[in-house]
Amino acid sequence: MEEIMQRAILVGVDLNSDKNFEYSVEELRNLAEACNVEVVGLLTQKLERVNSACYIGTGKVEEVALLVAQNDANLVIFNDELSPSQIRNLEAGLQCKVIDRTILILDIFARRAKTREAQLQVEVAQLRYMMPRLIGLNASLSRQAGGIGSKGPGEKKLELDRRRIEEQVHRLNKELDSLVLARQNQRKLRKRNATPVVALVGYTNAGKSTTMNALLKISNSQLDKVVFEKNMLFATLETSTRQIQLPDNKQFLLTDTVGFVSKLPHQLVKAFRSTLEEVTEADLLLHVVDLSHPEFETQIEITNKVLAELGVSETPMVYVYNKSDLAPDEIAPPTDQDSVRISAKNLENIDELINMIKHHIFQNYVKATFLIPYDRGNLVSYLNEVATVFSTEYQENGTLITVECSAHDAQRLSEYIIKTTH
Repeated sequence: MEEIMQRAILVGVDLNSDKNFEYSVEELRNLAEACNVEVVGLLTQKLERVNSACYIGTGKVEEVALLVAQNDANLVIFNDELSPSQIRNLEAGLQCKVIDRTILILDIFARRAKTREAQLQVEVAQLRYMMPRLIGLNASLSRQAGGIGSKGPGEKKLELDRRRIEEQVHRLNKELDSLVLARQNQRKLRKRNATPVVALVGYTNAGKSTTMNALLKISNSQLDKVVFEKNMLFATLETSTRQIQLPDNKQFLLTDTVGFVSKLPHQLVKAFRSTLEEVTEADLLLHVVDLSHPEFETQIEITNKVLAELGVSETPMVYVYNKSDLAPDEIAPPTDQDSVRISAKNLENIDELINMIKHHIFQNYVKATFLIPYDRGNLVSYLNEVATVFSTEYQENGTLITVECSAHDAQRLSEYIIKTTH
């Protein structure tokens, strides 16, 4: 069936003079456009508390109905999550399809999900959102000819009763658990090998994937493994991990994560918790910020709030102010942070970023001299691969090698150590 063009009226409620209200409404417009929806009108209202029946006052419902008629709109999008009864009442009063910010974000995630894990996570989030709203959503199916909300579970699944949806969620979670287990095993292996983990976090479209690719290019690591990057909201939903090997043989794992957004639906945070665990396990966070965005400070605030909810506020963090080539010169990030200005796209200041990463994650490296017997030549090969080698001498009873290596490796090879310096 051909998808009809969707023309939407946006509705936002400013509760108690929220300082981020205008930004969140502008972001709602961008989210709608990311779903190929044409925004043809906007209505906002200041309230101390929402109307329990229709979220907005009855007079405003009439104003929205007038805007719908004047602009030939077929969709109304609210900037906050609506209750099932509010959706029913609004659709009855407006005689058109009504959705909220949550279903809009869920739909974008459904369109962007590429891997099986991301698809499962989005479907679980969609079903959890839909379960208490079945009556309202079924009522709106007569108005739904494709468009937002039709990607994913779809009409047939909406007709399932609550019990069958619960069974579906249980089945999806079971499949998800097996994928999560594999990821947890990978993390355990990394811990055993004591490989430092650096996680890229930040607002959607800040340039996290571009930053990862820049670090891969500069370090000449796995150039065949660059990650997908595009100037759009939620380009990356999959967690990608790459090994970065530096010229001095130091190495770390770099993880790209899903971007954040204001009012990120709790269903999504819950569904993507296993993916976001990569952030909680990291030794260092690179908080990528789009310095060219007029509201970059708000985006920092929102990202830090989500990170605090995930319980990672204690993890060391470097602020990576990206797209500095597009930002006005007078914009200066705070000086009380560990921070660096870069242009990931143009590979500007990536060396400085690498030095900052090294400063944080290789503090436990030691300089050590080993005398390794000739029958353990494999250990010399290992040190040549993973350590910075300063000198190698072949003596009568073995190879004398001086290196800078991790404390973990020094401990493993402690029986061959002649001397160490920190």
